[in-house]
Formats: sequence, C-alpha cells, structure tokens
Amino acid sequence: MPSVMPPLSEILVAVLLLGSGGVVLVAALGLRRLPDFFLRMHAPALASTLAAWIVSLASIVHFSARGASLALHVWLIIIVLSITAPITTIVLARAALFRRRQAGDPLPAPLRRRD
Repeated sequence: MPSVMPPLSEILVAVLLLGSGGVVLVAALGLRRLPDFFLRMHAPALASTLAAWIVSLASIVHFSARGASLALHVWLIIIVLSITAPITTIVLARAALFRRRQAGDPLPAPLRRRD
C-alpha cells in the first residue's frame, strides 16, 4: 500500500521546487543582461548549484515524508554536482581565454591584489 504524504510536506516540497525554479529564472535573466562571456559564466554556475541544493532538499523532504526514516541518499547527487560545477566553470573560462588569445582579441583585465 503506497504511503501518503502529509499536506505540510507536500506544501514544503512545492515551495522548495518553486523557489528552485525562481533561482534558475533569475540566472536566465542574468544570462540575458550581462554583456560579456566571462560575466555570463557566473550567473548559471552559481544559480545552478543553489537550485540543485534546493531540489535535493525538496527530494529529502519528499522521500523522508513518504518513508519511515530520513532519506539522505540524495546527498550523493548534490556532492558530485558541487564538486563538478566549479571545475566545469574553470575549464570553460580557460578555453575562452585561450580562444581570445588565439584570435588576438583583448583579454579581460587581470585581478589586482588588494593590500
């Protein structure tokens, strides 16, 4: 017999999923508004990680409410995603810098050290 979720858990899961969608929508607007590739990289990288954390929290609430115990197996997904998303962003930035150097385009200004 399938277990039924309490209404409060369903509402919490729905709010978390809508919040995740809102974060992704803001990231999409950032992609649209930001002028440069290097600036555009930050919006989806940060927002996708935050949205994935919110979705994983919603999954934990959902599976814990339907089962008899706390379901933490979803954390494996978010741990892998949290490790790979920044690495992918760094690789994309280095590839873009390499292409700009090859094309002879001006490079972004280097970061300055604050003393």
